[in-house]
Amino acid sequence: MQSMLMIDTLLVSPLGEIPLAAMGIATTIIAFILGIQMALANGTQLVLSRAVGSGIKSSLAKAFWAGLAINIAVALFFLALLSIFEQSLIQALTEDKSLHLQISSYLDFSKYLVIFTALTQVIIALFNGLGRTNIPFKGYLIELPINAILSYVLIHGVASFGGIGVEGAALGSLIAITIRLIYLMLCVHYDANVTIKLQTTKTLFLTNIKNHFIEIFPVAANVVMLSIGATIYQLLYSQLNINAYVAITLIMPWIRAGTQFITAWAHSSAITISQAIGSKKMNDLTKNVNVSIDIAVGISFVCALFFFGLSFIISGVYSDLDPSTYHALSVIAPLYIFLPIVRGYNTVHGHVLRALGKTTDVFKINFTGQWIISIPLCALIIFGFDGSIFWAFAIQPFEEVVKALPFRHLARKSLKEFDMQKASKLMYD
Repeated sequence: MQSMLMIDTLLVSPLGEIPLAAMGIATTIIAFILGIQMALANGTQLVLSRAVGSGIKSSLAKAFWAGLAINIAVALFFLALLSIFEQSLIQALTEDKSLHLQISSYLDFSKYLVIFTALTQVIIALFNGLGRTNIPFKGYLIELPINAILSYVLIHGVASFGGIGVEGAALGSLIAITIRLIYLMLCVHYDANVTIKLQTTKTLFLTNIKNHFIEIFPVAANVVMLSIGATIYQLLYSQLNINAYVAITLIMPWIRAGTQFITAWAHSSAITISQAIGSKKMNDLTKNVNVSIDIAVGISFVCALFFFGLSFIISGVYSDLDPSTYHALSVIAPLYIFLPIVRGYNTVHGHVLRALGKTTDVFKINFTGQWIISIPLCALIIFGFDGSIFWAFAIQPFEEVVKALPFRHLARKSLKEFDMQKASKLMYD
């Protein structure tokens, strides 16, 4: 998702600040929904990983189909909401009428991404749980160049075709994810090691869906809370001048894409822990968690170095923008360079704790750090003190610093208390 948004932002940037701002608002809406779907799939991934660890194939099949049913139902729900309330939502998000048409054009295509994301993310969770991570990776390698080429042609045109602007970015992404879905479905169909034939009664399957939803709902609720918070941050930033808002719109996809490497490692750590719980082999659990945290911190520093390098070339990546936009980007550079270090530390702790069944506690820490402390402070800086882009954006790394110590304390406490009895409670199937 982050790569898709980064490609779209890069290709739309030559069109100017207005199309960029419009796409920034539209992608905030889509990213919110896709974030929920990915959270549900991540919860399913933990269930699938435990099933793999247990070696029970029927549990794997039930977990896959239950997760798929839940994610598709959520996708259809959000697609209906977008179709019905699209214009009302756009008008509520911005009063600038010059943006309304372009936001709507982008959403007309991009809203269908929710259906394809529901399917692809659960299939990806299946292969990740099985330890076949190379298959989803190849899927991304197929999708990204197709997305970039199609979006460029559809946005800017080629030969006699003049291009369709912002909506071309959405259409290119939609076609690319469709191709990735076809690839993943073929991999499931032709892979003899993937057994997902459902052999159960309707009543038992509905019970399984219920239990599955009860487990993964807190994961989704946590992401919903964080996603709404991220959306509120974007809306608060939209109250800054347009150059400051565009600067943040330009850098956010890079931040999300860069920190995906950390998130990917955190996911792999959670998968390993869930497989160990499923197999009931937990002698090295604490050691494995410590190694995972150390590696995540190392990846975070590498990510920060990447952003340090990006800060020197970003004006060349996005050319023909207003000088004030380039100035705003330089002002927040120290902040987005530091951000992945502390965010990576918190991310791996959060995923480890979810694998240990502490999703509700993770929610409480995130809620307190974001909603009780950071968002009100950001609003005070922007509306109360008329603060600059530096102080407004500084709230994001500040939020991560606030959450770091509680995450560490909870992780140490949970690992110390975790035993076979707690592991058995997680194995409801």
